[in-house]
Amino acid sequence: MSIKVLIADDQDIVRTGLTMLLNAQPGIEVVGAATDGRQAVSLARQLRPDVCLFDIRMPLMDGIEATRQLAGPDVADPLPIVVITTFDLDEYVHGALKAGARGFLLKDAGPALLAQAIHAAADGDALIAPSVTVRLLAAFANSPSGPSAQPVEPLTAREEQVLLAVAHGRTNSEIAAELYISPSTVKTHLTSLMRKLGARNRVELAMWAHETDRF
Repeated sequence: MSIKVLIADDQDIVRTGLTMLLNAQPGIEVVGAATDGRQAVSLARQLRPDVCLFDIRMPLMDGIEATRQLAGPDVADPLPIVVITTFDLDEYVHGALKAGARGFLLKDAGPALLAQAIHAAADGDALIAPSVTVRLLAAFANSPSGPSAQPVEPLTAREEQVLLAVAHGRTNSEIAAELYISPSTVKTHLTSLMRKLGARNRVELAMWAHETDRF
C-alpha cells in the first residue's frame, strides 16, 4: 500500500517538483496538490491522505493555521502534517510545531530525506531536519510561551537518555543503536515520556527538552 500524500504550496514549480520527487519514491503517491491553505484544509478533509506536506507561507490561510485546523489539540482525528520551509522562517516553524505539525524539512531537502520524513510521519513518528534541530529549538527555549509543565511523574534515567536523543533529532532506530535497546523498547519509552509530559508527539518532547534546559 502506497502512502498517500497531499502537497500544499503556492508556487507552481515547488508543487511540481515535490510531486515528481515523491512519486518517484517507492511506496509514496501524491494524491492531491493545493495552492493555498484554505484549499489544503478542504482537500485534506476530503481525501484523508496519510501525510500532508505543507508550506508555511501561503495565501488565504497560512500553513500554521491549516495545520492547527487539521492537527491541533482540539482535532479528534488529527492528520500527520510535515511543514517544509526555509531556515529563515524559524519563528513560523515553531508556530507550526505548536499547532500540531509532526516535523519540518528545509526546502533544499533531498529526495531521500523527503521520503524519510513522509514514511516517519505515516508511521506515527516525526522527522526534524537534522541540520537545524538543535539550533532551531534552542532559539525558542526562552520564548514567552509560559513556564513548562512539570512531569506528572519523575522521568527515569533511561527516559532522560531517550528524551535527550529525541531532542538531538535521532530516529527510533538510531536511539536503539546508541542505547543498545530494541526499537520496540524505544517506542515504549516514548509513549511513557509523552504521557508524563503531556506531549502529543516526539516534536513536542524535543521542544520540552529544550525549554527545560535538558542539554
